[in-house]
Amino acid sequence: MTAILRGLLCLTLILTPISAMALFDKKTADEERKDLQEARAEAMKKLYQEKPSAKSEISNARGYAVFSNFGLNLGFISTQRGGGILRDNRTGKDTYMKMFSGGGGWGLGVKNFAAILIFENDEALNQFETSGWDFSAQADANAESDSEGDGAETAVTAMPGTKIYQLTESGVALQATVQGTKFWVDEDLN
Repeated sequence: MTAILRGLLCLTLILTPISAMALFDKKTADEERKDLQEARAEAMKKLYQEKPSAKSEISNARGYAVFSNFGLNLGFISTQRGGGILRDNRTGKDTYMKMFSGGGGWGLGVKNFAAILIFENDEALNQFETSGWDFSAQADANAESDSEGDGAETAVTAMPGTKIYQLTESGVALQATVQGTKFWVDEDLN
């Protein structure tokens, strides 16, 4: 019984500040767009430093999206939420988007990371922009790694015509997980 009470106390201590931030740290749409643009620039700079060949991949692609994510794992529940910007390389148009992920697995922790999605063709970009994505467990199981001579396998092909890089504080992750993730257009920022 004592262990359960300690666990609940820890959960309360972790969730209270997070809940307060969500309720009281509201930003204007312009501030949110600026934050997402800064996060995109920082993620792109980090990716290019870690994997220089990604620069040509992105410049030759139909478009790309950069998402800044916040992950929380408490007990058997894990979630990730964040926002990002989809860039159409042909038109230069930016579309602001949201993402959310939920899953299970034992753990306790908080992490920030970025995901960069590269759309190699019109179909992949258009599907993502118009319908968003709703990855199920099957999408993660079908992912294929791609190293292209840069050493470690860092890019994941999650859907036909789409590559994903996941950046953590320590660099490009050796895997990118999209399982149970939903992406959609942010109506408030567009």
